[in-house]
Amino acid sequence: MAQQTPPTEEQAASLPFPTIRNIGIGAPFRWIARGFSDLKACAIASLFYGFCFTGMGLLVTFVFSHAYQYTSAVTTGFLLLAPFFAMGLYELSRRRQLGEPCALGPTLTVWRRNLGNIALFAAVLTVIFLIWARASLVVFAMFYTQELPSLSGFLSQVVSLENLEFLVVYFGVGAIFALLVFAVSVVSIPLMLDRNQDAITSMIASIRALAENPLPLLVWAFLIVSLTIVGFLSFHLGLAVLMPVIGHATWHAYRDLVEPLPD
Repeated sequence: MAQQTPPTEEQAASLPFPTIRNIGIGAPFRWIARGFSDLKACAIASLFYGFCFTGMGLLVTFVFSHAYQYTSAVTTGFLLLAPFFAMGLYELSRRRQLGEPCALGPTLTVWRRNLGNIALFAAVLTVIFLIWARASLVVFAMFYTQELPSLSGFLSQVVSLENLEFLVVYFGVGAIFALLVFAVSVVSIPLMLDRNQDAITSMIASIRALAENPLPLLVWAFLIVSLTIVGFLSFHLGLAVLMPVIGHATWHAYRDLVEPLPD
């Protein structure tokens, strides 16, 4: 069970390196089920965050319809902000595990618990995403040396695989950045919130969790991507439910992947 009060900075400095557990391939599906359970138990607070995600999704779609070449930059913002909106969802799951009320108020400022390390982690993600946003524009420039096609023309090329080389390079480069972000963030923020762990140790623990459980965590990544796509395809309304489920499930992923501290 999670600790009632996270360690102080002095206590956190003496914490042992997180012990990573081995999990089965079916674990991600259990996390999703627990995420739904948390959503039902903390519906009002969870849906507050869900509608924040819906608003972000609407912004991505607006940019896509007017300047699709910049969609990666705005999507970058979505992916950068998502883990920090999800901090409130992690805290709701933690409070529920402890038998505490699902109050929205305390979750809004949970980031203060370990502000310095969370800020450092945010800076790392920002650098990665800015590089990806720039790289995506370079890929567009390489394959569309003349005038960019209209949105409908671009979508027809995607559907018909007319510009297959562009699609392979664009999504290949994107997949590399996505894997890097996923690797450093599997359990990072929950660790920083639950134990007051430092950012570097948290990111290394996340990479180790992926290295020791590659297949289950790739299934987890596939579920995250699939549910997010479903949310976007449902006129963003699905994001209001599915993103909180993913956020709550991420807390349960952390609880399964990282051995609790001894009492």
